[in-house]
Parts: sequence; C-alpha cells; structure tokens
Amino acid sequence: MDLIADRGRRVSIEELNTTRLLAHARRQADQRNLDGVLIVDVDSHHYENECYDEFLPFIENEVLRQLVLAGRAKGRQTLMPTQVSFQDMGGRITRYPMRASEKTDAGKLRDVELGHRWMDAMSVDYACLFPTMLLAIGLHPSTEMEVELCWAYNRWLTEKALPASGGRFYSMLCLPFSEPDEALRAVETFGDRSRVTGFMITSVRSLPVHHNAYMKIYRAIEERGLALCFHSAINIGEPVFKSLNRFASVHALGFPFYNMIHLTNWVTNGMGERFPKLPVIWIEGGLAWIPFLMQRLDHEYMLRTSEYPLLRKKPSDYMRDMYYASQPLERVDEVALQCTFRMINAETQLLYASDYPHWDFDLPGAIWDLPFLSERAKHNILGGTAARLFKLPPRNETQRENLRRFGNLAA
Repeated sequence: MDLIADRGRRVSIEELNTTRLLAHARRQADQRNLDGVLIVDVDSHHYENECYDEFLPFIENEVLRQLVLAGRAKGRQTLMPTQVSFQDMGGRITRYPMRASEKTDAGKLRDVELGHRWMDAMSVDYACLFPTMLLAIGLHPSTEMEVELCWAYNRWLTEKALPASGGRFYSMLCLPFSEPDEALRAVETFGDRSRVTGFMITSVRSLPVHHNAYMKIYRAIEERGLALCFHSAINIGEPVFKSLNRFASVHALGFPFYNMIHLTNWVTNGMGERFPKLPVIWIEGGLAWIPFLMQRLDHEYMLRTSEYPLLRKKPSDYMRDMYYASQPLERVDEVALQCTFRMINAETQLLYASDYPHWDFDLPGAIWDLPFLSERAKHNILGGTAARLFKLPPRNETQRENLRRFGNLAA
C-alpha cells in the first residue's frame, strides 16, 4: 500500500480523496457562510483522457472511429498533437497521480461524482464543465479529427455527463472551429439541449475569428440566446515562446496571449456592432492583461480612427460590454487589482471561476475576501451575474433572497 504524509501521520493514498484534500476549502466556506451565496463556477475541468473509452465510440466517421479505438487497444493513448510538457512539479501536487486510485460508487458516472465532491467542499452550486486535453484541439493536424472528437465529446457530455449531474453541471460546448460548416451543425444540433448555455472556441489557434465564414455561427448562437466563450490555454510550441526556457514564463504569457489576439480582432473588426446581443466571455487568461489592451487599442483608435469603420465607440467600451472569468486572479498588488475591477465594470461583467482541479485554482474566498468589493459586487461576481446570464435557479431560500436583493433572479 502506498503511504504519504498528511498532517503528521502516514495515510494510504486511497484515504486522500477529493473531499479530504479540500477540507480547508470546506472550512473556509463554512467560516464565510458561503452556502447562502449562490456560487457559479464558469470554468472547471475534468480530465477527459480518463474517460476516452466512454466518448470515443460516439465518433461519427466509422473509419476514424476504428483507427482511434484500434490505436488505443495497442497502447497508443495520445489523441492530441504531442508536445514535451514541463509543467510537472515533481510530486508536489498529490491529487494528479492519485486521481486514478480515488474510489467512486459503482453505477455512478465517475466524473460527476468527483465533481460533486469538490463542488461541495468549495460551496460551489453550479460548475461549467470543460475538457482539458481538448483545449488544444485547434492544434490538431487533422481538421477531420477535430470535427469528430468535438462531436463525440459533445454527445457524451450532453447525453451522459450533464444529465447525470442532478442539474449542477452546465457547459459551453467545444466548437470544431477549423470547419465553419461543422461548427454551425454543432450549434444547431446541441444548442437546445439541457444545461448547454453556450459554445466555446478554444483560443489556442491562429484562425481569424472575424472571418466571414464564422458569421453564421455567431448569428446562430445569438439567436438562441446562448453565450460564446473563448477559453485560452498554453502552447509551448508557439514560435514566439520558443526562446522561453521556463514553464512559468510560458504559463504567464501564454494564457493571455491568445485571448489578446482574438479579442483584438473581435473588437477592431466591429463584431460587437454586428452581434450586440451575443454575450462574449473570455476565460482563463487572468485579468491583468485587460487594462493594458484597453489602453493600447484606445490609443491606436484615436490615432487612426479611419481603420475602424464599424466602430461607434472606443474599443475599451466594447470590451466593457464583454464578460471575463476571474481565474487566475492576480492579487500581488491590491491597488492595481482594484483599478482593473473598475476598468472592466467587475460588478456586472466579472464571473467567478475556480479552474479546479488544476494546480493554480482559486477558491471562492479569492473574491469574497477582497476588501474593496461591496456586498452586491461579491454576490454578483460569485454567482449572481452568471445565474442571470445562464438562467440558473437558486438552490435554497437564502440564495433566492440574495438574488432578488441584487436583481439577478432568473425568470
């Protein structure tokens, strides 16, 4: 039996399940009475590589399905482009290697049960479930495989995982963005399914999001009253990052980098004017880059307004119409953070995100403990705004009253 140290005593790996690992998170939630606050997490993950065998049979193309399943039977596990990763922290984060040994009840979907454990520990009521490895789907050398993997995963998620969650999981589904016609088919097929609140573009790609081929996709999402999110990630193979020799360096720059590229194209090409009722959310890039980009784009706009014929206001004004996920919250300078919150109208535009179970996740206390936030802002950011945006109901009467107080009770 494998033993590790836990607060001065030796315990088996099997004992250290998600609930035990998040005991301090549960204690923090109790101390702040957060069960009465509706908390909606707009960015949480599972490791879909642990359930490949559950969703790969949903691949439509029979030839590709056979190739993928046969390759797995022969021990070739990788579906995504291979990269040498240097994120490992030498065993300092125990929940990664121990996940496979954590026990779950027979007959229940493992991903859902593990999800409920961490949500209960952190006092999270609803969580937006995203994949992890598929965030790099835009790097896949085969467009056809991107289409098939997105389709298979979205079927599994909407037909198996979301229905088994008791209504606590929702998602914005991954679009096969390299093929616009297939992306539109995904919106038309899955857009009206329960707990689908929008669609996701994986940001790690170089395609121009303002290309005319994508306009029908955005219109279809907007017409359905759904949201569009851009979820960033890192790509250590990105040419501009090749001179960086530390994972921390790529991690610091990589996540905001792709969102900055796509947001710049979105704003400067007038997408906010073309789709004014489409909620756009930028996820997992932190917040520090947003004031920088606001100032840079406004500066260029004032110098060369003729290059922005579709814009009726400054780029920063369109950016303030968008939504941003809070994680990772850069808290090293409280004055700078407060300025960032002011510039993005955080009280109405910021959405809490944990990014659990990744190593740099944020607890709800990261928002609740900020001294410069009003009570209204705390409730809105932690869940009120997301409840209104995604039409999520309160789970107890205290939450209902708080949503009513701050004007976020969904119809």
